[in-house]
Formats: sequence, structure tokens, C-alpha cells
Amino acid sequence: MNRHFLVVGAQRCGTTYLHDLLAGHPQVSMARPMRPEPKVFLRERPPSAADYRAEFFGHAGPDDLLGEKSTSYLEVEGVPERVVAVLGRPLIVVQLRDPVARAVSNWSFSRDHGVEQRPLEEALRADLDGAQEWDRTSSSVSPYAYVSRGRYAADLLRWREHFGDAGIHVQLLEDLLADRDTIGGLYSWLGVDPDVRPELGDGPVNASATESPDLDPDLVAELRDHYRESDEQVAELLGRELPWRTDSRKDP
Repeated sequence: MNRHFLVVGAQRCGTTYLHDLLAGHPQVSMARPMRPEPKVFLRERPPSAADYRAEFFGHAGPDDLLGEKSTSYLEVEGVPERVVAVLGRPLIVVQLRDPVARAVSNWSFSRDHGVEQRPLEEALRADLDGAQEWDRTSSSVSPYAYVSRGRYAADLLRWREHFGDAGIHVQLLEDLLADRDTIGGLYSWLGVDPDVRPELGDGPVNASATESPDLDPDLVAELRDHYRESDEQVAELLGRELPWRTDSRKDP
């Protein structure tokens, strides 16, 4: 019987690059098609496990580890419960990055797709002021949650309630970019050969076409302060320091 895992997010944290590193492993079969993301567990009534495998994993071998990447899963209420109901308790992979860099990337992504016209700082400050409405028929989650989406701790804690510490692996994009060999740790955790290294490019794919301006240092400091409590919780959950600034001192 095939085992399952899910890459549940976070958005704009290099999960497409992570997907390709996973898909390049000979013991792993990722859901097809990759685009659009399957987002099976956003459905009110997801399919049975057998139908899920038939729809997305017809290419997989009998012993392959089956993986799906759908980055909206991390933040949407009710998804962990649906996953458990269909798949039991698959392994859960979460990739994170510096939340300020993630916010800027999210803005660029929204600009690329024509849903954002505001300048970067105006858009970020609007999200700091509170949640904004969006066209729910065109997007499963808000394209404007630039700042709020980076408060990772609450989402991690919600998933931990269902899968425990042992069932969740948090990967940091900064670590992966600094040393691709860190992917071996994820492979090992997933139970596949940790020594495989797929032939890919040198960095993330799916980069935004919209070039982002530099942020005002005062806004960066405000964002660092906004994220401080969440970042501290994430660091505590991981038992390590985070590879990005977590205080509100202005960048040089």
C-alpha cells in the first residue's frame, strides 16, 4: 500500500522548488497535474482515498511515496480534519521563509496575475490594517493577505493538534538555498533514500515577473515588530533560531 504526504504551504515560500526536488526523487510520485494545484481538501466533500489516488496518481508505482503540494492547505480552517478523514495521518511538510520577504513576493505574485494595482507599501499597510475582501470565485484564499499570511505560528499549531510534532516537518527556504544537501534530511524523514540529489537549477522556480521596490526601513521595522511574537513561537516549536531577523531594528 502506498504511503502519502502533503506539502501544505506556505504560499510564496519556494514550495514549487521543493515540489521539484521531491518529484525528482525516484521513490516519490507527486500528484499530476501539478498545475493547477489539486487542492482536493479544500472541497467540502473530498473524494475517497481510492478515488484520490486514481485521479492524481495513476502514474505512480506500487511502492512509491505519494505526495501532493497545495499551498492553500496550511491556512484554511477545516483542512486538517478532511485530510484525516480521507488519508488518516499522512506526513505533513511545511516550507516557510522570512515573512517580510514572503509578503513582498506575494504582492509581486498578485501583480503578475492582475489582481493588485496598488504600490507595494500601500498594499502591505492595507493588510496591516485588517483583512480585505476578495473575489472568492477566482481564488481559494485571499490574494491580499500579504502580511497576515506570514504569521505562521497559528497555522502550525492548528496542524500540530491533528498530526503532532512527529507528523510535521518544517523546512525553511533559507536553509535549502544555503545548502541543497539539507533536502537529504527531508528525504530521510519521509523514509526514502536520503542520498539522492535531483538534477535541477540552482534556485527556486516560479519566480514573479514583477520586480518589487525596496521597502522603507520604517515599514520593515514595523513588520518585524508585527511578526515578532509569531516568529518566537515558530523558533520555539522548531527548537532553533530562525535564519531571518526577528527584531524590529532597521535594516542597514
